[in-house]
Amino acid sequence: MDAKPWLRHYDPHVPPTLTYPENDLFTFIRTRHGRPAEAQALFFLGRKVTYGELFAAIETLAAALYRRGVRQGHRVTLMLPNCPQMVIAYFAVLRLGAVVVMANPLNVERELIFKFRDSSSRVLLTLDLLSRKVNAVRAEYPLDLIVYTSIADYLPFPKNLLYPLKRRLDRNSPPVEIPVDSSTATWRELMTAASPPAPEVELSPDDLAVLIYSGGTTGISKGIMLSHRALIANLLQISAWGQVTAEDRFLSVIPLFHGFGMSVGLNTPLANGASIVLLPRFGASEVVASIAVQRPTLFAGVPTMFITIKELKNISGRDLTSLRGIFVGAAPLPLPVMDEFRRMTGASLIEGYGLTEAVTAISCNPVHGLQKPGTIGIPFPDVEWRIVDLETGDRELPPGEPGELILRCPELMLGYLGKPEATAATLRNGWLYTGDIGVMDEDGYVTIVDRLKDLIIVSGFNVYPSEIDEVLHQHPDVLEAVAVGLPHPKKGEYVKAYVVPRSGRRPTPEELVRFCKERLSPYMVPKEIELRTSLPKSMIGKILRRELREEEERRWRSEG
Repeated sequence: MDAKPWLRHYDPHVPPTLTYPENDLFTFIRTRHGRPAEAQALFFLGRKVTYGELFAAIETLAAALYRRGVRQGHRVTLMLPNCPQMVIAYFAVLRLGAVVVMANPLNVERELIFKFRDSSSRVLLTLDLLSRKVNAVRAEYPLDLIVYTSIADYLPFPKNLLYPLKRRLDRNSPPVEIPVDSSTATWRELMTAASPPAPEVELSPDDLAVLIYSGGTTGISKGIMLSHRALIANLLQISAWGQVTAEDRFLSVIPLFHGFGMSVGLNTPLANGASIVLLPRFGASEVVASIAVQRPTLFAGVPTMFITIKELKNISGRDLTSLRGIFVGAAPLPLPVMDEFRRMTGASLIEGYGLTEAVTAISCNPVHGLQKPGTIGIPFPDVEWRIVDLETGDRELPPGEPGELILRCPELMLGYLGKPEATAATLRNGWLYTGDIGVMDEDGYVTIVDRLKDLIIVSGFNVYPSEIDEVLHQHPDVLEAVAVGLPHPKKGEYVKAYVVPRSGRRPTPEELVRFCKERLSPYMVPKEIELRTSLPKSMIGKILRRELREEEERRWRSEG
């Protein structure tokens, strides 16, 4: 099905095709943003950073890193939360023509050592609070340069003076153990030392820009190679879809080291001269307070964030009406939650879809056109998609028939680092095989029914766990719910669901099973429901089904 005719029909504000410049990402943003030096670029816990200050800091850090040996093509790991240092370091590395390797500050030593070895990175920029973890990594893997920074480095007065005192009084704050040697430096040292400007570099749009490792929800972690062309294409598509302008202000709470946060919450606003409100971590109260005080116009989040915010007791007294658009990704958003947020904010909640192998978002419900809640909308400009059969992946399926979603677009990854076989299995004849099962309707809108690897087969019947999730979310006592498939000696698999009740509610598993029986086919009804206080989540708040399955397998092994 050709996307372009019905793309224009359903949202005439979005052009059917875009023009993609032959630039690297940093040059593109530096020359495109168009904002005066005094315009606000970043807001961070009371500190304001102008566009002039931001680009001056990028040049200063680039010069300092060049003086310390970072060159074009080198891999530089960033292990930082959402803070000005993350933004500055990201673009300083790209300014040198080096490659950004994204690392989660919550990664354990084993995961970090794997990423360093796999990427051949020998340079790290990170928080001083993570020094003990970094020292453990250094004992196994040599690092040429480690740059430590503190949250206080970009806090306004007097918070910058109070922060170290607060840390000393906090018994849970990890000790800082930074060795004094030639391989370590502090952010302040690099940003205050005089260095000649780093030389300009010549880059191709097809050069590698960023390495992001798959988050562990789909098996063994793989380094996803994203080019400058892919990053620029994606931000232009997001800009067109959301009609982003310099007057917008983004609330960026999704981690910038994640593809979603990087493209939607960093690259897109700065390329349009907009401003960014940075929050270092998600907290429902902090997000609501930031919306009420900083008045952002755009916010990207995942369903668990909105579910948690909706449960706040004092939310009715907050003014959230500055938001004009809320992007929802990673998983389906329960319809009652969506309706409540529309009522509270007056904003459009638009569900979309993406994956890091294509940077991030590649489709969304139209901002102004026909919206179909529960679907992932229609493709962005210049994104083609198809639903193909699960057996061969070659036969395109008609509307209404479930199959694997495949994509073709300018932001496809270069491949998986050092894994040609995995790359060939995912990128076939110019198409990306997503591993997600979807159904397309007559209008071209797609509903994701589940990941191919999450599909549950009960007595030969295909069971899509997202359908069970949706039914459980309809129960008034359920806050969060997720279903998984577990091995069964006769039926192949059976369904188990995990439920987090709302505060003060005490539904019984038996009651929830009866609720499902009234709304699901018999083979889809969970045979077991476990009540929990929380569910395992990724850094962006995506519930990890695979971790629940592995937990059950470990329990079975321990019980013999």
